[in-house]
Amino acid sequence: MQRILITGGAGFIGSNFIPYFLENNKEIAVVNLDILTYAGDLSNLKEVEDKPRYTFVKGDICDRSLIEELFQKYNFTGVIHFAAESHVDNSIKNPDAFVRTNVFGTFNLLDVAKNYWMNSPNKFKEGFENARFHHISTDEVYGTLGETGLFTEDTSYAPNSPYSASKASSDFMVRSYFHTYGMNVVTTNCSNNYGPKQHNEKLIPTIIRKALSGENIPIYGDGKNIRDWLFALDHCKGIELVYKNGKLGETYNIGGKNERNNLYIADKICAILDEIHPKEKSYKEQVSFVKDRPGHDFRYAIDASKIENELGWKAEENFESGIKKTIEWYLKKYQ
Repeated sequence: MQRILITGGAGFIGSNFIPYFLENNKEIAVVNLDILTYAGDLSNLKEVEDKPRYTFVKGDICDRSLIEELFQKYNFTGVIHFAAESHVDNSIKNPDAFVRTNVFGTFNLLDVAKNYWMNSPNKFKEGFENARFHHISTDEVYGTLGETGLFTEDTSYAPNSPYSASKASSDFMVRSYFHTYGMNVVTTNCSNNYGPKQHNEKLIPTIIRKALSGENIPIYGDGKNIRDWLFALDHCKGIELVYKNGKLGETYNIGGKNERNNLYIADKICAILDEIHPKEKSYKEQVSFVKDRPGHDFRYAIDASKIENELGWKAEENFESGIKKTIEWYLKKYQ
């Protein structure tokens, strides 16, 4: 049986991906390596914790001897690398954690995998000819857009926060291992994800949580900042496709074609809550504008035509259908 290493599998996207991937790939076993920072939650993986093809290891991707030990023990033929510090506000306050995990941690994984799978540049060891390293990244590496235009795979990198700078650095490290050593790598850059299992600190869970608790719902600046929203399960399907069928050394953008500004999102969530969980006053009365974040990018939007045309991926959820499912999940969690 093939074994693959998934890093950061207790985080938001990883914990959506692992159950989906195990269900669809009965011939593959998964080892989930996660340090369980505040953003990791093993309760998000309850549905797989007893499966024989799933193993959890608590550990740090910066711990090289642990990574080497895991490769020796499990003989991995693939890595899907989710593990990252990802909260922009935290990166502004504490950038060193982002450099350590996102840059050094990614290098560690790459280097151990290369040494385990390859004898020399462009020469794979027997049995590892198809061993692949899939790096999960973000559209924030491209910087910001004006009113028009879309990020493509050829867009120049222009990161504006310590978070996006650390992810850009990790993307370049992955790219270098392809160009220097011929290592089998792929990278996916996704737009903003939403859905079940997201950490409370993020925008959509925060809006839902504050609405239900009767607190002010904070919206940065004038609420006009735009993001392209991607339902987590759609992202998971895209990751699986790229891991299995993506071209060696290539990057694929995964986006939902669902551009919405932050104020619309707050209003939409409040309207759905007014309908399915009404109270005396509308939840919209709790919306409150707060001082904008430093370096707050105005707009992100992804052109996903490469993954659509080459691999046949398409987002199945639009924002309005996905947000309803998301709210229903959080209602169960917060009640």
